[in-house]
Amino acid sequence: MKKFALYSLAGVAAASVLSTVFLRTLAPLGATPNKVQQASFVKRGHYQDGKFTNLEQADMNISASEGLSMLRETLFTSDVGRSPAAQLPVSDIDWEAVEDAQDSVTWFGHSTFLLSIDGKKLFVDPMLGKRASPLAFVGSARYSMDWLEIVERLPEIDAVLLTHDHYDHLDYGSIRALESKVGHFFVPLGVGTHLERWGVESARITELDWWDEAAFEGLTLVLTPSQHFSGRGLFNRNSTLWGGWVVLGSETRFYTSGDGGYGSHFKTIGEHYGPFDLVLMEGGQYDPRWETSHMAPEQSVQAALDVQGDKMMLVHWAAFTLAFHSWTDPVERASQEAQYLGMELLTPKIGETLSLAELDSYTSTRWWEQR
Repeated sequence: MKKFALYSLAGVAAASVLSTVFLRTLAPLGATPNKVQQASFVKRGHYQDGKFTNLEQADMNISASEGLSMLRETLFTSDVGRSPAAQLPVSDIDWEAVEDAQDSVTWFGHSTFLLSIDGKKLFVDPMLGKRASPLAFVGSARYSMDWLEIVERLPEIDAVLLTHDHYDHLDYGSIRALESKVGHFFVPLGVGTHLERWGVESARITELDWWDEAAFEGLTLVLTPSQHFSGRGLFNRNSTLWGGWVVLGSETRFYTSGDGGYGSHFKTIGEHYGPFDLVLMEGGQYDPRWETSHMAPEQSVQAALDVQGDKMMLVHWAAFTLAFHSWTDPVERASQEAQYLGMELLTPKIGETLSLAELDSYTSTRWWEQR
């Protein structure tokens, strides 16, 4: 019996070691900044003890009791309504509009969108794959078809902008598929390490800290703070930075929040770079147990007002089930709050292209009710 117990313990230990080795060699996990890179981060005021920190003190950890309550909900609560009953249809892509030099935005669901400003094509958080996971058979499946099949049809991408390294924003398969079409990658500090592991040359990667400005072919790109966290593996939480993006063109002032909880940084961004013609605010996958790292829809609308947005779109919804609310709850609540606070909420269909010069004449529909 003792021998059996010893063999069992040895088996568990061996399996643990093998699992760790496997995970560390799995390409979609990316990489962790090396010691030289970490030493350069120390100069930053928000990098302490080997980890990036938020501007405001915010506990991002899930307590044991909260973890147990999530497990109970997962096992014993009906998931009806948390995802669509059938695959979501998507709008036929207007390739002429996508390829046109006019300022526009095309939303692919969740936080993925193609932005055209001053004739430059910027792809933000291009997560085009089927699952937000390092493994093809694990994780929430996309509500619609995946978008990888359209990569060959896309125009040349002048730059990819990444907000942080979580799987629903930085996708290995998408980067590999897009890499040869992309001129440059702009990313928060440390995120370039993942891209280099996946074959992107360092010369095509620019890492930015919060409030850093980059001049890019006539545009001004600014990485702005958000209240969030990072990490793709078991042992590299907060080893890379996270943020949102300001994009300033000759005619359009644009902002996207990236993931994050509500905070005073939104007003600061508005004071520095607002007003904005259009802001894309995350407002899905929320829960009281992680309210510091993801906004509720009502907070998203207030954040759009704080940054001095003229109009807003809600993102981080309509693609994956990553929380316990219904899949339409984000847009329903945001619509109600936007009407109450006087913010114009635009609700394009997935795959639809909006002309940024014609936003005043755009008519939103409640497409999620018309399936």
